Amino acid sequence: MLETTTDQTMKAGLDEFYKVAIDADLIARAIAFAIEQPSDVAINEMIIRPTVQVG
Repeated sequence: MLETTTDQTMKAGLDEFYKVAIDADLIARAIAFAIEQPSDVAINEMIIRPTVQVG
C-alpha cells in the first residue's frame, strides 16, 4: 500500500502509523487466548494496543 501512495503527506502519516501497528498474528493470539478460556470465564472486553508510541 505504501508504495502505491502518491500523496506525500498521506504517505508520511501512513509511515508513522505502521511504525506502531500491531502484527495480525499478535491480534489473533490475543483473540485465541480469549476464546480458549473455560466456559466459567467471561472476557467481555479487550484493549490491545502497541507498547511503542510515536510522536
